[in-house]
Amino acid sequence: MSDAASQIKEQITENDVVLFMKGTKEMPQCGFSSRVAGVLNYIGVNYSDVNVLADENLRQGIKDFSDWPTIPQLYVKGEFVGGCDIITEMTLSGELDTLFDENGVAFDKEAADKIREANG
Repeated sequence: MSDAASQIKEQITENDVVLFMKGTKEMPQCGFSSRVAGVLNYIGVNYSDVNVLADENLRQGIKDFSDWPTIPQLYVKGEFVGGCDIITEMTLSGELDTLFDENGVAFDKEAADKIREANG
């Protein structure tokens, strides 16, 4: 296993929710990362953010690891969930709420409902 793959495996094993993103949750460096981090921040999910811009091997490694070509990438309980479009769709449909509920991930249901109301 490559160094990047072992780093990724460690992150997704040790943290219930991990967002591999460009930048950090406090300062996203691209619009797509900003959207996903914004949703997670707004609904109060406790998650680990991994800045792929800080390490070129990790930036390519996460794409190889998930067989997914774009960043950001969200993992819940070690499983790849998706990128920006998928997370946006899941947020608006309520699927993300269900995924978090099924995996024991705490979040603010009222805040999630507000996102849907604002975008419905």
